[in-house]
This record gives sequence, structure tokens and C-alpha cells, in this order.
Amino acid sequence: MDTRTVTVVGASGTLGSEIVRALLKKGAHVRAMVRATSDRSKLVALGVTDFVVADLMDPAALQRALASEPRSVAVIASAAGFSAHSARTQGDHSRTDTEGYRHLVDAARQAGIPRFVLVSILACDQAPDVPHFAQKLMTEHYLAQKGQPYLALRAGAFLDRAQDVVAGKVRLGVFPDIVPGVPMSMIYSPDLARYAAHAALDLPAAELNQSVDICCDVPATGTLVAAAFTQVLGRPVVARPVFPSFVVALLPLVARFFPPRLRDQARVLAWIRKGGYVSHDSQRQHRLFGALPTIDDSVRRYCRDKGLC
Repeated sequence: MDTRTVTVVGASGTLGSEIVRALLKKGAHVRAMVRATSDRSKLVALGVTDFVVADLMDPAALQRALASEPRSVAVIASAAGFSAHSARTQGDHSRTDTEGYRHLVDAARQAGIPRFVLVSILACDQAPDVPHFAQKLMTEHYLAQKGQPYLALRAGAFLDRAQDVVAGKVRLGVFPDIVPGVPMSMIYSPDLARYAAHAALDLPAAELNQSVDICCDVPATGTLVAAAFTQVLGRPVVARPVFPSFVVALLPLVARFFPPRLRDQARVLAWIRKGGYVSHDSQRQHRLFGALPTIDDSVRRYCRDKGLC
């Protein structure tokens, strides 16, 4: 059993809990960093007993958390101000994803953490005008600037979505299509979690200090994903737009009147519709983590995990 300690920042989130599960499967000791307002019940059910309470906007708390003994061999950061939790708690997601992450990097550096695994976002270096993307790139640059050993996992669109509404729709024969006709590089979140755990515990130190795209083997449209569901389930599943066409057409005009979080989400959607959310570097992922998952295999595992088949 691997009893090395890994601190997971954002452990109570949807992706964070998957990362915790992947680490526990490897036998690692998980230290879950959560906010005081976070729901810990899912983590407790997984068997997590080591919790540290800290907020990305509280540098002193971060320093105390990362100085905890036994010292962590790695930090995996999946926390995001760009989340429903921040909306509920009225958090300033922009400051969390910029200043907050700088505080976290500084605390890791001060504590001498050997590696920092950042859950970043695909094509973040190609979308300077999209805050959610640009903020991830800023953190990648800050890690390099501070000399903190790191690996940035630039994740594609989640097949299972951050707030998973796919399973319920698929049961009704529908795959919710965010950007009809536009191919995106996708990843099933348990695969991303598995890569994060591997990066924290198994990846040679010589492979650190770089960014790697994380996605399935080919970009996929909603129609292609729906076809994969059809094949796996043996019954028709069709892709249907999440947003009516008139809503999409009006977004650029009305987004300026949205609250900041929704305004940024609208900018993300507008950028993705241009077709840039596609990986052009699969070789690095293959070298570090092995063969890329296929859309069909990802859909098959998703259906199994969600009890759809």
C-alpha cells in the first residue's frame, strides 16, 4: 500500500471527490482541504478522516494546512471559484481563481511540497479574452515563475458535466448538446482523476514542469456522443440543443447585463462555439499516461457507473 500523503484542494467538489477516490484506490493517504462551508459527507463516506480547513483567500490558513505533518508529497488543486459553491456563498470567483491560486502556490513553495498538480483547462493559452481560461494560464505561469515543481492537466470538456445532468436526459433518449455541430475534445472526469493521482504519485520528477492536454482520442460533436450512447444502450439517443438558437443569438447582446459568474460562462460558451476547444497535442498525453480513452469506451463506462446499462 502507498501511504504517502496527498493534499487535495477542492476535495469536496465533484471532480475533487473523484480525485480522492482515485488516490485511495492507489492506497495513498488523502488530506482533504475544504472550506468551512463545504459539505464533507461524500468524503467521509469514501473513508477520508484527515481534513484541513482553509480558503484560497486566506494565505495564513493555507500555510498552516500545507505545513501539516506528515508533509504531503503532492498537492492536487481542483478548486475553482468558477463554481456553484462560490455562487451560493457569494464568493468572488475571479479573485479566487487569480489571487487565491497565487496564495496556494506560495504556500506550497514555502512548505517545500515536491509537486503541484494543477487541474487546468484545454486551450487556456488560446483564449486570452475568456477569464476562466486566462486565469488558469496565469496560474501555470505563476507556478513556473515561483519555481514550484508542477504538472498542469489541461482538461477538455467533461463528458459527465460539472453538475451531471446527462444521465437523466439520456434515460429519456436525449443527449444535451451544448454547442450543436461544434466538435470538442472531451474527457470523462474519472479518467482525469486517475491521471491526477498518477501525476501526484507515480510520474517521474523529470516529467514535471509542463502542461499536457487531457482528453479522449478524437474531438466529438454532440451527435457523435449521442451515437455512442445509442450503440452502448442499444436504443436511440439523439442530440438536442441545451439552448434554443434564439437564446444563443442573443447572448452576446445581453451577457453584459448578467451577474459576473453568468457573464463569464456566456463568454466561455461563445468562445467554444468558435471551434477552438480541441487538442492538437495528444502525443504528450499518450507518453505520460498511456493510450487515450475513446469516446465509445468513455460512454460505456459512464453508462455502467450511472446504472444506465
